[in-house]
Amino acid sequence: MHAVGLVTALALLQYLVFAALVARARERYGVRGPAVTGHEMFERYYRVQMNTLELLVVLVPSLWLASQYWWPRGMAAVGCVYLVGRLVYVRAYLREPTSRNLGFMLSLIPTAVLLGAALAGAGMEVLRVAGLLPR
Repeated sequence: MHAVGLVTALALLQYLVFAALVARARERYGVRGPAVTGHEMFERYYRVQMNTLELLVVLVPSLWLASQYWWPRGMAAVGCVYLVGRLVYVRAYLREPTSRNLGFMLSLIPTAVLLGAALAGAGMEVLRVAGLLPR
């Protein structure tokens, strides 16, 4: 479970770094809070942060739930793909937003895999408790 904790901490740190980039972009491009629109480059940084937050809300609980039913190191490895995907995403989105698809898919697919693993594991456990699957 240490690997799962490490991946979780890295995902949270990555999000905080993206938030810091937004704060820096706000200053650089003169977008005063609470505005979230103004300069196109600021909006790109902001969208990266918000998209990351949207996925993080699903990633973290899915990672921990999936690791309760399946090999934790394997689930952590899937979480690492998410982390790489976010790096690919931020680089692509800041350069040219239409080129973000690879990074987005490298973030979304691992999140979906972890959620599916969590659902499958929990579902199998429910069936075991109900006596419908062998122990």
